[in-house]
Amino acid sequence: MSIYKDIILDHYRNPRNFGKLAHATKSVSLYNPLCGDRITMEVTRENNSIKDVRFSGEGCAISQATASMLTDYVQGKSLEELRKIPKEFIMNMIGIELSPNRLKCALLPWEALMKIVTEL
Repeated sequence: MSIYKDIILDHYRNPRNFGKLAHATKSVSLYNPLCGDRITMEVTRENNSIKDVRFSGEGCAISQATASMLTDYVQGKSLEELRKIPKEFIMNMIGIELSPNRLKCALLPWEALMKIVTEL
């Protein structure tokens, strides 16, 4: 379990894909009032896949690390493939058991991604 905590801390301290896209095809902003997490996810679509993705915002280590890991995963994936990502994928990706409130933190980036791929 320590390896998963280390991975979460690494992604929180050194987030991948953090920032804004100059010409995003789609952008979604979400807020988690329980924890105060805010996330904006932006993508650039090319054909039927995600060419580039970025996230910005602020929040707890779980939400920010999950956003970093998820944006790493979605680069280059097809919209069809991304639409099929279940919530359980996020739980497996972070690798630690979470309380219900922390689970909402972890799922915020996934919810942003699902909103984007549904609307594209």
